[in-house]
Amino acid sequence: MHHYLFYSKALARISHKKGDRAGSGASLGNLGLAYYSLGDFHKAIDYHQQDLNIAQEISDRSGSANALGNLGLAYDSLGEFHKAIDYHQQDLKIAQEIGDRSGSAIAWFNLGGALEKVKQKSEAVDAYGNA
Repeated sequence: MHHYLFYSKALARISHKKGDRAGSGASLGNLGLAYYSLGDFHKAIDYHQQDLNIAQEISDRSGSANALGNLGLAYDSLGEFHKAIDYHQQDLKIAQEIGDRSGSAIAWFNLGGALEKVKQKSEAVDAYGNA
Protein backbone atom coordinates (compact mmCIF):
# COMPACT_ATOMS: atom_id res chain seq x y z
CA MET A 1 0.00 0.00 0.00
CA HIS A 2 1.24 3.47 -0.79
CA HIS A 3 2.17 5.64 2.20
CA TYR A 4 -0.39 8.26 1.21
CA LEU A 5 -3.21 5.73 1.39
CA PHE A 6 -2.04 4.49 4.77
CA TYR A 7 -1.94 8.00 6.26
CA SER A 8 -5.23 9.02 4.66
CA LYS A 9 -7.00 5.97 6.06
CA ALA A 10 -5.53 6.66 9.49
CA LEU A 11 -6.68 10.29 9.32
CA ALA A 12 -10.17 9.21 8.28
CA ARG A 13 -10.36 6.86 11.28
CA ILE A 14 -9.12 9.54 13.69
CA SER A 15 -11.59 12.10 12.34
CA HIS A 16 -14.41 9.59 12.62
CA LYS A 17 -13.53 8.73 16.23
CA LYS A 18 -13.43 12.42 17.17
CA GLY A 19 -16.82 13.03 15.56
CA ASP A 20 -15.32 15.43 13.02
CA ARG A 21 -17.74 14.82 10.14
CA ALA A 22 -16.18 17.48 7.90
CA GLY A 23 -12.70 16.06 8.52
CA SER A 24 -13.94 12.55 7.85
CA GLY A 25 -15.50 13.65 4.58
CA ALA A 26 -12.36 15.46 3.48
CA SER A 27 -10.24 12.42 4.32
CA LEU A 28 -12.58 10.15 2.39
CA GLY A 29 -12.43 12.54 -0.57
CA ASN A 30 -8.63 12.47 -0.44
CA LEU A 31 -8.71 8.68 -0.43
CA GLY A 32 -10.95 8.86 -3.49
CA LEU A 33 -8.43 11.10 -5.23
CA ALA A 34 -5.60 8.72 -4.33
CA TYR A 35 -7.43 5.71 -5.75
CA TYR A 36 -8.37 7.75 -8.83
CA SER A 37 -4.70 8.58 -9.41
CA LEU A 38 -3.90 4.86 -9.10
CA GLY A 39 -6.52 4.05 -11.74
CA ASP A 40 -8.85 2.24 -9.32
CA PHE A 41 -11.96 4.17 -10.36
CA HIS A 42 -14.46 1.88 -8.64
CA LYS A 43 -12.76 2.35 -5.28
CA ALA A 44 -12.47 6.09 -5.97
CA ILE A 45 -16.23 6.22 -6.59
CA ASP A 46 -16.89 4.45 -3.30
CA TYR A 47 -14.84 7.00 -1.33
CA HIS A 48 -16.23 10.01 -3.22
CA GLN A 49 -19.77 8.76 -2.60
CA GLN A 50 -19.03 8.51 1.12
CA ASP A 51 -17.58 12.03 1.02
CA LEU A 52 -20.73 13.27 -0.76
CA ASN A 53 -23.00 11.59 1.79
CA ILE A 54 -21.23 13.32 4.66
CA ALA A 55 -21.13 16.70 2.90
CA GLN A 56 -24.87 16.49 2.27
CA GLU A 57 -25.53 15.34 5.84
CA ILE A 58 -23.73 18.38 7.30
CA SER A 59 -25.05 20.77 4.60
CA ASP A 60 -21.59 21.49 3.20
CA ARG A 61 -22.54 22.80 -0.24
CA SER A 62 -18.95 23.38 -1.37
CA GLY A 63 -17.93 19.90 -0.22
CA SER A 64 -20.95 18.43 -2.01
CA ALA A 65 -20.00 20.19 -5.25
CA ASN A 66 -16.42 18.98 -4.97
CA ALA A 67 -17.49 15.37 -4.35
CA LEU A 68 -19.96 15.51 -7.25
CA GLY A 69 -17.24 16.77 -9.59
CA ASN A 70 -14.90 14.00 -8.48
CA LEU A 71 -17.63 11.41 -9.03
CA GLY A 72 -18.15 12.83 -12.52
CA LEU A 73 -14.45 12.47 -13.32
CA ALA A 74 -14.36 8.89 -12.04
CA TYR A 75 -17.41 7.86 -14.07
CA ASP A 76 -15.91 9.61 -17.11
CA SER A 77 -12.76 7.53 -16.66
CA LEU A 78 -14.90 4.37 -16.63
CA GLY A 79 -16.55 5.42 -19.90
CA GLU A 80 -19.90 6.02 -18.21
CA PHE A 81 -20.29 9.42 -19.82
CA HIS A 82 -24.00 9.95 -19.18
CA LYS A 83 -23.45 9.41 -15.44
CA ALA A 84 -20.47 11.75 -15.63
CA ILE A 85 -22.61 14.41 -17.30
CA ASP A 86 -25.23 14.11 -14.57
CA TYR A 87 -22.66 14.54 -11.80
CA HIS A 88 -20.95 17.46 -13.55
CA GLN A 89 -24.32 19.19 -14.01
CA GLN A 90 -25.08 18.77 -10.30
CA ASP A 91 -21.61 20.10 -9.44
CA LEU A 92 -22.14 23.09 -11.73
CA LYS A 93 -25.55 23.90 -10.27
CA ILE A 94 -24.22 24.04 -6.72
CA ALA A 95 -21.08 25.94 -7.69
CA GLN A 96 -23.22 28.59 -9.39
CA GLU A 97 -25.66 28.77 -6.47
CA ILE A 98 -22.88 29.40 -3.96
CA GLY A 99 -21.04 31.83 -6.23
CA ASP A 100 -17.94 29.66 -6.69
CA ARG A 101 -16.61 31.03 -9.98
CA SER A 102 -13.54 28.80 -10.05
CA GLY A 103 -15.63 25.72 -9.25
CA SER A 104 -18.13 26.72 -11.94
CA ALA A 105 -15.38 27.05 -14.54
CA ILE A 106 -13.98 23.63 -13.66
CA ALA A 107 -17.44 22.07 -13.76
CA TRP A 108 -18.16 23.65 -17.17
CA PHE A 109 -14.85 22.32 -18.52
CA ASN A 110 -15.45 18.79 -17.17
CA LEU A 111 -19.02 18.85 -18.46
CA GLY A 112 -17.75 19.89 -21.90
CA GLY A 113 -15.35 16.96 -21.98
CA ALA A 114 -18.08 14.46 -21.12
CA LEU A 115 -20.52 15.99 -23.63
CA GLU A 116 -17.88 15.77 -26.33
CA LYS A 117 -17.47 12.05 -25.66
CA VAL A 118 -21.18 11.40 -26.25
CA LYS A 119 -21.01 13.36 -29.51
CA GLN A 120 -22.96 16.37 -28.28
CA LYS A 121 -20.52 18.71 -30.00
CA SER A 122 -22.52 21.95 -29.92
CA GLU A 123 -23.37 21.49 -26.22
CA ALA A 124 -19.70 20.73 -25.52
CA VAL A 125 -18.61 23.90 -27.32
CA ASP A 126 -21.13 25.90 -25.27
CA ALA A 127 -19.84 24.33 -22.04
CA TYR A 128 -16.23 25.08 -22.95
CA GLY A 129 -17.24 28.63 -23.81
CA ASN A 130 -18.66 29.08 -20.30
CA ALA A 131 -15.56 27.64 -18.58
